[in-house]
Amino acid sequence: MTDTLPLEFLSQLAKGLALQFGPQCEVVVHDLCSQDLDHSIVAIENGHVSHRKLGDGPSQVVLEALQGDRSQLEDRFCYLTKTQDGKVLKSSTIYIRNQQGEAIGILSINFDISNLLLLENALHGLTAAEQSQEPEKILPSVNELLDELIEQSVRNVGKPVELMKKEDKIKAIQFLSKTGAFLITKSGDKVSQYFGISKYTLYSYIDAKPRAKK
Repeated sequence: MTDTLPLEFLSQLAKGLALQFGPQCEVVVHDLCSQDLDHSIVAIENGHVSHRKLGDGPSQVVLEALQGDRSQLEDRFCYLTKTQDGKVLKSSTIYIRNQQGEAIGILSINFDISNLLLLENALHGLTAAEQSQEPEKILPSVNELLDELIEQSVRNVGKPVELMKKEDKIKAIQFLSKTGAFLITKSGDKVSQYFGISKYTLYSYIDAKPRAKK
């Protein structure tokens, strides 16, 4: 395999999986080598599950994949995600790798188990999943994803932006940097405006070193 994503094969695989498991199973292929990261979806089946379509942007999982060493990324299986309209999905993320072991794409499988959860006691073996405190959200656009990441950064600090001091804003900005938020086009402008800082201050906060405790 070269550094070119085997799109024809992955598209065929996505279609086969979607047909096998039915209309509640969304299968998405993301291209991690694309120069246009706001439009990373290169193949999708049953996009009505998360309200996404061909050419839409990345999820939080994709942004995080683009941070750090791509050869160290690990596949994730059977974890819970949640769509903007409240569907609960059982998801798996599988990284497509080149000969050097670096991730060049993602095959994502999202199965809507909302109705099955109503019968969880009887169908526990089918719906069991690795569950965190709050399922990760799958949003239909990069703008909504950026809004969600900003909200996460505020929750991570634990106080509204109006009450944040410099150290709080640094913590929030570095959280956004770690999650890959600044890979989204024009995210710096929106984040600067939200936190009431200049673009120059934003970049200095990204690179700021943690203060030593007294």
